[in-house]
Amino acid sequence: MVNFQDITHVVAGSKPDPVVPRAQLSAARVLVVGDVMLDRYWFGDVNRISPEAPVPVVHVQRTEDRLGGAANVARNVTALGAQAGLLCVVGDDEPGERIVELLQDSRVNAHLERDPALPTTIKLRVLSRQQQLLRVDFENWPAHEVLLAGLARFETLLPEHDVLLFSDYAKGGLTHVTKMIAAARAAGKPVLVDPKGDNWERYRGATLITPNRAELREVVGQWKSEEDLHARVGKLRTELEIEALLLTRSEEGMTLFTDAGVLHESAVAREVYDVSGAGDTVIATLAAMLGAGLPLTEAVGHANRAAGIVVAKLGTATVDYTELFPTMTAGAESGVPGSHI
Repeated sequence: MVNFQDITHVVAGSKPDPVVPRAQLSAARVLVVGDVMLDRYWFGDVNRISPEAPVPVVHVQRTEDRLGGAANVARNVTALGAQAGLLCVVGDDEPGERIVELLQDSRVNAHLERDPALPTTIKLRVLSRQQQLLRVDFENWPAHEVLLAGLARFETLLPEHDVLLFSDYAKGGLTHVTKMIAAARAAGKPVLVDPKGDNWERYRGATLITPNRAELREVVGQWKSEEDLHARVGKLRTELEIEALLLTRSEEGMTLFTDAGVLHESAVAREVYDVSGAGDTVIATLAAMLGAGLPLTEAVGHANRAAGIVVAKLGTATVDYTELFPTMTAGAESGVPGSHI
């Protein structure tokens, strides 16, 4: 079970979080389940406006493919040195094969269900001089039979993992998430959810849910004060039997709500370059740290610092172990308790 410390109205940051030894992280086993996509980037120069319409003409000079959605979450887990499995649905097409290649490169154990009728989800971004000009989405909904096969495979993978992470991008991959959460909790495994949409009943019983401000407002409405926010979150957690809620608040940092109290982590001061994928990094870091046996309060501190690092990178990116723990003592690396950065 997740360790919830007494954190009543604490503002974090007064002391550094302990370094987590590599060996401790490498033993953590996280199963990521959810919607995957291929993030495609086309980079080029703009030197003229099209004669056909008042739009820029981009001369594409470089392309790049990256893992997106739940695949990016799994990639973030392995970047920290933990083990990650990924259960998802992809099409039987070139983008699906590209996802398989990228997962292999990222050391993610892929458990893919193939849907021949499904075009693999693609988010195509066109950029010039590091500025995004356009995004084009290609997506559809997986077949019912493929989703049922994924549910059956989930039940076989469950005993092999320490933490279950559900990454919802509302593309249909988590149609059976309620059954999956119930099975995981019955097995005594912590369940983390990155939610989407306003129907959170489907996440009932989750250990931890990680909405951003817009996602939380969609469910509980606009709060008038911090006290009002605390009351709305408390009511929501009670109704849905959710043990903890971590609200990510962009430049305001993040706030953790549990029965033990409220913990606020101020944002790490850093120039923000791109916030896409930051939520993936936060929940992946939480899952890896919980899988390594850390208390939730310490896991949140590490996730906050990871978010501060990843927003300084372009597009969906990761934070690796050396970035999160840049100045390690020999004692910390060898696992001596009490070492700090």
